[in-house]
Amino acid sequence: MNKDAIEYIINCMAASEANSEIQRIQTEHRLKLAEFWGISEGSKVLEIGCGQGDTTAVLAYLVGEKGLIHGIDIASPDYGAPITLEDSIHYLKESALGNQIKVQFETNILSPEVDFPKGYFDFVVLSHSSWYLHSFEELHDILMQLKKWGKTLCFAEWDTRIQTDEQVPHFLSVLIQAQYECFKNTSLSNVRTLFTPMDVKKIAEDAGWNVLKETTIYSPALQDGEWEIQHVLTDYSEELNAVSDMPSKFQNLLLSEIKLLDDAMRNSVIKPMSTFAFIAK
Repeated sequence: MNKDAIEYIINCMAASEANSEIQRIQTEHRLKLAEFWGISEGSKVLEIGCGQGDTTAVLAYLVGEKGLIHGIDIASPDYGAPITLEDSIHYLKESALGNQIKVQFETNILSPEVDFPKGYFDFVVLSHSSWYLHSFEELHDILMQLKKWGKTLCFAEWDTRIQTDEQVPHFLSVLIQAQYECFKNTSLSNVRTLFTPMDVKKIAEDAGWNVLKETTIYSPALQDGEWEIQHVLTDYSEELNAVSDMPSKFQNLLLSEIKLLDDAMRNSVIKPMSTFAFIAK
């Protein structure tokens, strides 16, 4: 791993001012993904679900000044904490990486108003963003759309195939959130649909993509597992109270899962799940 590259990238990011070590760990993980995908200098890249720009910054570094990163996110610019999406991306665009970055917020990739020339992008990227989608059908439709615009699909998401006991609490936290979502019509949650690696590969193939190469990347220092657990333990009462038609037996099941999660947080070592990634044409 190129430490100079990591330092260069995080110096361009707003989050590094608050906690450079967290940003360093997050950036190192995304650099592993981008190197696996083979993102090359001068490439045009469409990134779906760019968020605060963690992956965007890495992609911008790799494509260089002659490349382009076009980020699209359906979220509002004021979404996110402690730094909003708008503030984070503004900081990134004002940095040394800013010339090759364009970002659109509040934009639905499936909207008729969104269009690009056929095969315009060398790569289309969905990195740790698929669980924000509302359904299997939505992911399928997005991948169908991206097939028109991009030559290579680069995908990454948490790998639900647990490899160690230390990863179980992270998985349990996202499973609880995914179960809430079955009773919602709208949501701003981190996990709205849980896709397994097998689900995503099947959906991608049904959308016309041919998966050429896949891998599992483990970045044990990532903080996301603990963040998701803390989120669930803080918000579960509000989540349960917001749902009116959940059967009491199912609610009791969720409460039992939450007790297990609380016990794990108090008494177990917590590690993040691995990341499943693939390249498709």
